[in-house]
Amino acid sequence: MGYTVFHADAHEWQDRDDGSGRKVARLSDSMSQARANIWRYPSGAKGRRHADHVQEETFVILAGTPSLFLGEPPERVNLSPGSVVVVQPGTTLQIRNDGADEAMLFIVGAPPEQGGIDTFPDVEG
Repeated sequence: MGYTVFHADAHEWQDRDDGSGRKVARLSDSMSQARANIWRYPSGAKGRRHADHVQEETFVILAGTPSLFLGEPPERVNLSPGSVVVVQPGTTLQIRNDGADEAMLFIVGAPPEQGGIDTFPDVEG
C-alpha cells in the first residue's frame, strides 16, 4: 500500500519505561525514508540530552509549551504550538516540559538509519 493513515483517536500510546512519564505513538514502522513518532511529555518530563550522529531531526509542537536546549553550551528555546525546529546531526539537544500542561510533539528523523548518539548530562535549572 502506498500510504498509511493514523487517526488521532486510534494512536497506540506506549510508556517510555524510563520513569519520565513520556508516552510515544510509533509511526516509523510505516515509513521507509524517515522515522517519525508523536510524543507526549507530561508536566516536568524531560528527554535524554543527546546528539545524533546521522539523523537530522525536525520537531513540530502540536500542544503545550516545551523547551528545547540546543547546542553547547545549551541555549534554551521556548516553543508554542505550531513552532518547528530543525536540528542538524551532531547538535546536542534536550526536550523538557516545564509548563503546567502536557506537551505533544511530532518528531521526524531522516535518514531512517540510526547511526548512534552521544549522551550528555541533563541541562540543570
